[in-house]
Amino acid sequence: MNEQSQIGTGKGLHVAIIMDGNGRWAKERGRPRLFGHHAGAKRAREVVEACPDLGVTHITLFAFSTENWKRTQAEVAGLMSLFRRYINKTAHELNDEGACVRFIGDRIKLDPKLRRLMDDLEDLTKDNDRVHVTVALNYGGRDEVARATQRLAQDVKAGKLDPDIIDEETLPKYLDTCMLPDPDLVIRTSGEARVSNFLLWQSAYAEYEFIDTLWPDFDRAKFAEILDRFAMRDRRFGAVKNG
Repeated sequence: MNEQSQIGTGKGLHVAIIMDGNGRWAKERGRPRLFGHHAGAKRAREVVEACPDLGVTHITLFAFSTENWKRTQAEVAGLMSLFRRYINKTAHELNDEGACVRFIGDRIKLDPKLRRLMDDLEDLTKDNDRVHVTVALNYGGRDEVARATQRLAQDVKAGKLDPDIIDEETLPKYLDTCMLPDPDLVIRTSGEARVSNFLLWQSAYAEYEFIDTLWPDFDRAKFAEILDRFAMRDRRFGAVKNG
């Protein structure tokens, strides 16, 4: 990746990734879907490690959606076990590397042990600033907006918020991502071209890349290639440049 591409827009980039294709990757190899999820978790770790060198200061990874509960009980249980094991294994490595880790999504449905591990990892890494890693776990964009609207309505009811001053800058303060910049780029792997209920509000002006690569095959070189293309895009945010 050349120096100009790494700098990109002149600030650190926020890249969000829909990590899709683990199951198909495993099926192509005659292995169970969980084999693909394990490979995908390893790839996620490698991508996070690459972020600082590629000019990415914030990365958000879509790990488990509110719709993923519809999968088989065995697959869901396997995924939850994988999340617990992954946090246990990588917590101190991530902290040593200066990663600030956060989780977004509705935690209520997650098992208490996993929630404690998530809380502990957030607390351990809260003062780090080299790369901000956000993991979307039991997350859905519509669910997030609904929960944010409930909190906003409660503040209005309690007299903490004047409904007459609510505008498009108000709701983001109630979203799970209130502490994060909006994503500059959203990547979806595996050839599917849909947003799948991911960061619906936040990605209003994000650039999108839909690529055929299955997530376990998404490596640093592919990441750098996409960031190179992103650096060449003319982002006007609705405006027209003179000349």
